[in-house]
Amino acid sequence: MGQPIIVCEHVASGYPGNILMRDVSFTVEEGEIVFILGGSGCGKTTLLKHIIGQLPPQGGRIRLLGRDVSAEGAERDALLRSFGMMYQSGALFGNLTVLANVLLPLEEFTPYPPELREAIARLKLAQVGLLDRADALPAELSGGQVKRAAIARAMALDPRLLFLDEPSAGLDPVTSASIDALIRSLSRELGITVVIISHELASINAIADRVLYLDRAAGGVLDQGTPAQLRANSPHPAVRAFFNRSPNPTP
Repeated sequence: MGQPIIVCEHVASGYPGNILMRDVSFTVEEGEIVFILGGSGCGKTTLLKHIIGQLPPQGGRIRLLGRDVSAEGAERDALLRSFGMMYQSGALFGNLTVLANVLLPLEEFTPYPPELREAIARLKLAQVGLLDRADALPAELSGGQVKRAAIARAMALDPRLLFLDEPSAGLDPVTSASIDALIRSLSRELGITVVIISHELASINAIADRVLYLDRAAGGVLDQGTPAQLRANSPHPAVRAFFNRSPNPTP
């Protein structure tokens, strides 16, 4: 693994008058695949919004690629271009073809001529195994294909860092496994750091380098480690229960 690419220092996560977690501190190193999980309502999605600069934290500091996420102006624009984001639903524009969806970031953020933008977009679709569906509309895709198209769009600007929100949600086990394999391949072959919000235990066990387990009562990261470490050695019953699929945490 490499240098820290995400640094969260004593982050107070939440909204004015509604603090979900008081002290979130962790780092993500370059090249890692890190899963963020925790109980419902603990604030995983809110924390993700803080990290990508959509929502200012209520305290603390967050840095991506050496830049403070509170940066403004040209520095903020550069920061936004340095990572890709895939939302749980895919968030594709239904009236645009798959190719046109992937072209959007290239049209907005690059000075490239149209023919080069299209060549790059087609390359991204090829990387996720979806080039043959370039002219399809999102409604014509399967659930797994929607996820792949959304990942291709998130990769359009060659980001060093990729955020994925529930990439396997709603997929059958075989399709979910194929998405896991794609994520692992992209990370290892292209050197992309990946941060994933998910509760899919099969995916976590298959591709996670490290897991961050958030807990609202603890006010931050309750435990972290590899899936095997947390399953066998976590001192926290709730963490062991999750990894052992136990409905009744034991001390």
